[in-house]
Formats: sequence, C-alpha cells, structure tokens
Amino acid sequence: MKKYDENQISVPRFNEANGFYTTKQRSELMGKIKSQNTKPELKIKKALWNLGFRYRKNVKKLPGTPDIVFYREKLVIFVDGEFWHGYNWEEKKTKIKTNRDFWIPKIERNIQRDKKNNQLLSESGWFVLRFWEHEIKKDFDGCINQIINHFQKEE
Repeated sequence: MKKYDENQISVPRFNEANGFYTTKQRSELMGKIKSQNTKPELKIKKALWNLGFRYRKNVKKLPGTPDIVFYREKLVIFVDGEFWHGYNWEEKKTKIKTNRDFWIPKIERNIQRDKKNNQLLSESGWFVLRFWEHEIKKDFDGCINQIINHFQKEE
C-alpha cells in the first residue's frame, strides 16, 4: 500500500484578527454540537449492545479515535456527520456563504485526516467501517447488517 504523502491542509484560526466573524446566537448553536455520543452513534451502539456485541467506545489510542472498537475482530466503526466530514463535498462547498476561507479548508482537512486515519488503521490490520449519519437514519438495518456480516466473515 502506498504511504500517505498528501501535504497537510492548513486551517486558519477562527478569530476576528483573521477576518472571521460570527453572531452570538450562531456561536451558541455551534457550541452545542457534540463530537461523541450523537443520536445516530448511540442508536448503533444500543442496537449492537442489544444484539450481544461488546465493544469499546472512543478509543484514543487508535488513529482517529474510532466511535466503536472491537479489539478481537480488529474492527473499528466511525459515525460521520455530513457537514463536518464533507459528505458530497464538491457540491456542498459551493453553498457555504459565510467564513468560506475558514470552513472550506477546515472541512477539507477533516476529509484528508479521515483518509489518513483509514490508511493507518488498515495498515495496522484493522477493518474500517464508516457510516454517514443519513445512512443510519435512512437504512439503519442495512448498517447493522454490514457490521453483522463482518462478524460472520470472521468465523
């Protein structure tokens, strides 16, 4: 496998000195966004637990801090938000209207980091599953079946 050699995207600091402004209301809304234990993530975790699967949550020792980790099976699962991880990015980035000089590099850096973490995990023998939040909402059973199918392949 080729080494990850893409140059890291630089993201400017979000502050007024760099020309970025936000309203107090927007700032409060953004502050409420969680990075762990989101509703789709909890839905997956609860279903897996009820099916008898035991896992570790948010393991910081692994690249990318996967949301769900099965050590014995060497399986990691990420639940990605569409905005933060750049779902359909080429179309979506044209719709960003404010603070574009911050948000576009920020999201592109997140996409780049996700690719790098996938590669690092794969090179270490881990199997990586990534689900978009909308996938979990629209096809929850399909997502769970993908995970179960991985366990059945391991047997």
